[in-house]
Amino acid sequence: MEDRIFASLTGAERVQMRPGIERITLAYNRETMLCYFYLKKGSTLEIHTHPPAQNGLVVKGRVRFLKGNGESHLLQEGDAYLFPSMEPHGLEVLEDAELIEAFTPAREDYRL
Repeated sequence: MEDRIFASLTGAERVQMRPGIERITLAYNRETMLCYFYLKKGSTLEIHTHPPAQNGLVVKGRVRFLKGNGESHLLQEGDAYLFPSMEPHGLEVLEDAELIEAFTPAREDYRL
């Protein structure tokens, strides 16, 4: 697929990943990808892994990230996070939230 060099949240189509979790894939090439997530209170993402490193920022709301070793981290607006490649992690949405995340390299499964 082609690179997507420019993108906008305005008018972009949301992809429902699971109930309460929607994604907009923004700009990307093979090396990196930027996505925006809309999360509804009460939604969850089970502990999982993926090859790309994941770096993010909580734009709005509160979430709890869970790690495979049993740790949990409460994050809110303005907090950032990083999960290295293949690090087990999951998510609980404590109130409606929005996240912006970068993946390196790009996630093939999120390409448009």
